[in-house]
Amino acid sequence: MAGILDLLQSDMGKTIISGVAGQTNQPESKTNDVLTMALPVLMQAMKRNATSQQGAEGLLNALNSKHDGSILDNLNGLFEGGVDAHVMDDGGNILKHVLGNKQQHVENAIGARAGMDSSSVANILKVAAPLLMGMLGKQTREKQVNSASGIEDLLGGLLSSNSPKNEQSFLESILDADGDGSVVDDVAGMVLGGSKKKGGLGGLLGGLFGK
Repeated sequence: MAGILDLLQSDMGKTIISGVAGQTNQPESKTNDVLTMALPVLMQAMKRNATSQQGAEGLLNALNSKHDGSILDNLNGLFEGGVDAHVMDDGGNILKHVLGNKQQHVENAIGARAGMDSSSVANILKVAAPLLMGMLGKQTREKQVNSASGIEDLLGGLLSSNSPKNEQSFLESILDADGDGSVVDDVAGMVLGGSKKKGGLGGLLGGLFGK
């Protein structure tokens, strides 16, 4: 199965990067950097939520109804003239649901790593979140996923990019690098220069996905 970062490099992914960059008035290169960091973190958060029966059923219901992948059918139309406010509002709700009260900390960490202010990161993620859900909805239909274990496996497969790369991707380097079960903590560690700081940004972020 192709990983989420492989999908970002596909023709559809490049259209998304270009469209999101245009919508948020950010350079495509920096938009690509933000999405490369953010999408795996969002997916890992969803995967952890899906470990509970209630979380998995909630995600499946969303993917089988509102986020069935149809948003990807006309990307040029989506971005032409600006993304609809309803899509942006939907993105904000997705981020709030997935990241909870640690959303600002995640945006700060990604912004620091990408060299972008957190408000711009937030705008990028509001556009990207419904598209990510659309990608998951499309994969759910194609793979005929209809169970809690199935959605968890699907997310796990998308998080495991198997394309050969000369350099270790950001995804591979942050996925629980220290084995403590906290992905966002590892993002913070990278932003802060290596070791985690439990009392600082790393500690705030670490509580999001900690055991």
